[in-house]
Amino acid sequence: MTTTSSTLERRNLGLLVAVQSLGGASPPIIISLGGLVGQMLSSTPSAATLPVSLYQLGLALSTLPAAWLMHRAGRRTAYLLGAVMGMLSGLVAAWGISQSDFMLFCLGTTLAGFYGACVQSYRFAAIDAVGDPARHAGAISRVMVGGLIAAVIGPQVVIWTRDTLPMTPFAGSFYSQAALALLALPLLLLLRLPPAPPKAVAHGARDLSEIVRTPQFIVAATAGVVSYGLMAFLMTAAPMAMVGCGHSVGEAALGIQWHVLAMFGPSFFTGRLMDRFGKRRITALGLILIAASGALALMGLALTHFWGALVLLGLGWNFGFIGATALLTEAYRPSERAKVQALNDFLVFGTVAVASFGSGQLLHSVGWDGINLGMLPLVVVVLALLAWQGLRQRQQMTARG
Repeated sequence: MTTTSSTLERRNLGLLVAVQSLGGASPPIIISLGGLVGQMLSSTPSAATLPVSLYQLGLALSTLPAAWLMHRAGRRTAYLLGAVMGMLSGLVAAWGISQSDFMLFCLGTTLAGFYGACVQSYRFAAIDAVGDPARHAGAISRVMVGGLIAAVIGPQVVIWTRDTLPMTPFAGSFYSQAALALLALPLLLLLRLPPAPPKAVAHGARDLSEIVRTPQFIVAATAGVVSYGLMAFLMTAAPMAMVGCGHSVGEAALGIQWHVLAMFGPSFFTGRLMDRFGKRRITALGLILIAASGALALMGLALTHFWGALVLLGLGWNFGFIGATALLTEAYRPSERAKVQALNDFLVFGTVAVASFGSGQLLHSVGWDGINLGMLPLVVVVLALLAWQGLRQRQQMTARG
C-alpha cells in the first residue's frame, strides 16, 4: 500500500467513524422516546410502539433504493441525501409532538428510516475503503466504534433535551436529532471512497437467486436477521416494560444508553477476536449472549435485571451482527457486493420492522417474560446452522486433504 492510499484509507475510516457517531445517535433517540411519545399521543395502547415500528419499516424499505442510488451515484451522494432526510425527519417528528398529532409524529420517524439505511451501510463503506479482504473484519469493527460514541450522544440528548420545551415534552430531543444530522453533512462531503467496480468486471457476477442458495449466504443472513431482529425487538419493548414496572423515564433512557454502549464497546477488539477465533465462533458467542440476556430478564423486574439484560443483549448483538456481516463477505464476489449487501440488509431490517410492529401488542398480551422466553428457540436455530456450516467446512477440508 502506498503512502497516499494509506493516508486516504485512514482519512475515510476516520470520517466514517465520525458520521457513524452522529448518525448512530438517531435510533437511540427514536427508540427511547418513540413508544413513550406514542403512549402520550395515541388513544390505543397497542399502537404505542407504532412510531418505532414505522422507523424500522422505513429503514427496511429504504435499503434497496438506497443501494440503487449508491450504485448509480456513489455512496457519498446517497449518504448526503440520507443526512438531509435525517434532518427533515427530526423536524417533522418534533412538529408532530407540538401539534399533538400522532400520525405526523409517525411520519417523522418513518422518514428517519432512509437515514438509518444509509448509516447501516457505513460498515460496507469501510470494506470498500480498505480493499484488502484480510482487513475487512477489522475495518467493519473500527467503523462500528462510532456507535460507541453514538451510545453516549443519543441517550444523553434525550436526558438533556426532553424537557427543554415544557409545553411540548420530548420535542426538544427530536429537534436535536435534526441538528445531529446537520452536523454530519460537512463530514460526508469530505468522503472520497473508491468507485463501484466497472461494468466490465460485473459480467462474471452470478444471479442473485444462485447466491441466496449458497450455505455461506444462508448462514450469514440468518445470523444477521436473528441477531439484529431479537435485539431491536427487545430494545423496543424494554423502555415501556421498565416504565410499566415503576421505573422512571430517565432510568429507561439510561438503560438504553448502557445497552448501546454494550452494542458498540467491544468493537475495539471484535475484529481481532474474529481473526484469532474465527468469524463463526464469535457469531455463535453473540447468539449465546443474547440467550443469556433473556435468561437474566426472566429472573426479575428490578432495575438491575433490566439493565443487566440490556447490557448482555448489546454484547450479543455486537458479536452476532458484526460476525454475521463478516461472514457475508465470504458469500459474494466484488462484482456482486452491491446487490448482496442490499438484499441482506433488506432481510435484516424487514424482519426487524415486522417484529417491532408486534412488540407493543406482545408486551400487552404475553408480558416481558413471555417475550424473553419466546426468543430462545430462534437462538437455538441459528446456533445449529453455524454448527452445521462448521461441520460441512471441516468435511470439505478433509475430503480435499
